[in-house]
Amino acid sequence: MNQRETAVGQKKGGLTHIVIYVLLALLAISIIVPVAWVFMASVKQNKEFYGNPFTLPEGLYFQNFVDAWTKARMGDYFMTSVMITAMALIILLVVALPASYVLSRYTFIGRKIINGGFMAGLFINVNYIVVPIFLMFVSGDRLLNKWFGVSFFLNNPFVVAVVLASTTLPFTIYLLSSYLATLPKDYEEAAYVDGAGYFTTMIRIILPMAKPSIITVILFEFLAYWNEYIISMTMLTDPTGARTLPVGLLNLMKAQNAKAEYGQMYAGLVLVMVPTLILYICVQKKLTEGMTVGGLKG
Repeated sequence: MNQRETAVGQKKGGLTHIVIYVLLALLAISIIVPVAWVFMASVKQNKEFYGNPFTLPEGLYFQNFVDAWTKARMGDYFMTSVMITAMALIILLVVALPASYVLSRYTFIGRKIINGGFMAGLFINVNYIVVPIFLMFVSGDRLLNKWFGVSFFLNNPFVVAVVLASTTLPFTIYLLSSYLATLPKDYEEAAYVDGAGYFTTMIRIILPMAKPSIITVILFEFLAYWNEYIISMTMLTDPTGARTLPVGLLNLMKAQNAKAEYGQMYAGLVLVMVPTLILYICVQKKLTEGMTVGGLKG
């Protein structure tokens, strides 16, 4: 009887594994096929789009990337996105790392209030506050124009980076604080005995131990900043000025649909996707560690 029940259990377990593998395979296909299709379409000539869209390209027509980079200004948009993403990540880490360290390792008056304020920020959708932020910046620029004859808040990549970092600060502090709270305090006590101060202990002891979690934050927020559209479109209003890749890509898609330059449009899509794919491949192992090690230590 026990052998029969064991056999039945193994059979059910085997069927469950098969179903899981089939679902995972279907999920992988649903992701890989559109990405592969975009890469193939980016090296096709326009005449190839009027036949079967799923056929392989007749050749590698890299002129699409050249035209998208120069004629469609995707090169300028690319550099603007790189600059905004880098500044936003630097601002975020400079603020979030010390804040997470203090909130997770020390007890002081007002700690619960500050921590509760950051946690409340998790429930604020940036799409709901982007218009009030824009109106505040418009008023600020009016005052600056009236007093000094200059504008600062709108069409400024640095201001966009500050807004992006501010909107993602609650989630980052929540994630880092949860990880830092799992680290034993013995390391800090040993550092204090050796004469290290609070800042030195944080920089040389605690943050290196939290590297997997920090890399996870960098990857998540890089993807958020790189693909962000609403804030960039709202704050960068000058059509001839700085624009990010998602905003520029939408303009390119509208323009190229009218001109039937589909190759340039898909080349622009590839330019948006490639940096995120490269970053994910480079930090995939660290990302997995950052998502699991906190749970193992807790």
